[in-house]
Amino acid sequence: MTALVAQLQIQDRGAGSEQSCVANDGFCPDWIVDNLDRYLHPLWQHVYLSVIAVACGFVIAFALAVVAHRRRWLVGPIVGVTGVLYTLPSIAVFFLLQPITGRGALTAVIALTAYTLLILFRNIVAGFENVPADAVDAARGMGFTDRQVLWRVELPLAVPEIVAGLRIATTTTVGLATLAFFAGAGGLGGEIFAQITFKSNVVVAGVLCLALAIAFDVLLLLGQRLLTPWRRAGIVEAAAP
Repeated sequence: MTALVAQLQIQDRGAGSEQSCVANDGFCPDWIVDNLDRYLHPLWQHVYLSVIAVACGFVIAFALAVVAHRRRWLVGPIVGVTGVLYTLPSIAVFFLLQPITGRGALTAVIALTAYTLLILFRNIVAGFENVPADAVDAARGMGFTDRQVLWRVELPLAVPEIVAGLRIATTTTVGLATLAFFAGAGGLGGEIFAQITFKSNVVVAGVLCLALAIAFDVLLLLGQRLLTPWRRAGIVEAAAP
């Protein structure tokens, strides 16, 4: 009986300590453990917004880069337009789009996609430009058409620069997606700004954003290794005695 009373007293003190920590907007490990599940839905919203925006941005940027690769005079105008989009304040873009596309994920995705275009376009174009001319000449000498040269020679050799652009665009998008709640799209930013003075809340949401960016970066690096086996072979040969 005495042991039970002592245990209840300890639990009461623990609960009181947690309540005091929350009331003082402190860092409360017990609160974090008890409330971690509340961040799952905002996390998935954040993943959705980031993946869709980067995927749409890559499709648009790749198409523009392929056209500009053949018509070099287009590089400057495209960089100029995408550069202007990149410099626009994100919160302002969210609010400007809402009368047209309404509040929700669509508005956030359009804005986030626009911010990826400059990064992706420049890296894809740089990747094509860095393809050795000897490799292209050899392919043409073998009778490859322009399309075959692009897909079988230039694109594979441009993968490292393209993936580098994807890595930058993805981590940038994960950060910008924290502001998507201004467009009514949810995400971890909504959790951060809902209780921005509560240290535990900000730490959990911030750490999840950071972990998400790192996870995407690692996945892209693994994808690059799978798509460029010749680079691994070159490293092994260089390391061999």
